Amino acid sequence: MYQLLVKSKVCRKSIRRDYFREAGQYVELYKGVDTWFQRVNRYAGQRKISVQHYIISSGLKEIIEGNMIAKEFKRIYASSYLYFADGVAEWPAQSVNYTNKTQFIFRIAKGKFEEYDESVNDSVSKSELYIPYENIVYIGDSTTDIPCMRLVKDKGGHSIGVYDPIRNQRRKVYQLFNDGRIDFYAPADYSSKAPLFQYIKKIIDKISNQERIKAEQEILRTHARAYARYSSLQKLANIASPNLSNKKRQQFLSSVQYFKEQIEGNVD
Repeated sequence: MYQLLVKSKVCRKSIRRDYFREAGQYVELYKGVDTWFQRVNRYAGQRKISVQHYIISSGLKEIIEGNMIAKEFKRIYASSYLYFADGVAEWPAQSVNYTNKTQFIFRIAKGKFEEYDESVNDSVSKSELYIPYENIVYIGDSTTDIPCMRLVKDKGGHSIGVYDPIRNQRRKVYQLFNDGRIDFYAPADYSSKAPLFQYIKKIIDKISNQERIKAEQEILRTHARAYARYSSLQKLANIASPNLSNKKRQQFLSSVQYFKEQIEGNVD
């Protein structure tokens, strides 16, 4: 990025934001990408799952913003320049590579979206995550994606390696699969009948089932916690009662009885 600026100044030709965005309009997409987001959103919505799309790229953010699919992403994390008010690039503002891509997985999971928000390093419990790691699906097609694919998979999510369907070079995805770094591999064909979309549907089905299980467990947990509170108070009452006046003893026992009545079923 810096060398490009140096060369532009030597040639006395400014690099402008508009040029990058215009170039983004002509980036050729893989088959089916133009309808991918609508299909994924619709399929997930039918299973009461809300999907958000993000892109983490070592490419230029301004080029991605110029493409027709840019509007589909909640957030675009990519390399970018710092620009003067007239739109001329002055200095590399952010460089994204394989060593720092993983930070954006943590940002997305924790809901700390701003690139310079240092609170992303704060400890967050599993229940407080904006997006649980196991609900994240990462699709990657280059070596710079490997750390993110491994991270997502290790955290319980799903990683998919894709390869150019024309070149059909599969050595890298075979190696990644054998190394346990990805869950699936498929040609970069995003159309409705292609394997990639079929894998995504299966993953969405799995997440949907997991979320239903979590909801059922939370209901059970509510009743179990109510019993735990009652049990603790009952033990405390047995210990404290001899030292309490009759009035306070009755008040305490009334509280214990109240918590008992909140429990579903017989616990005697």
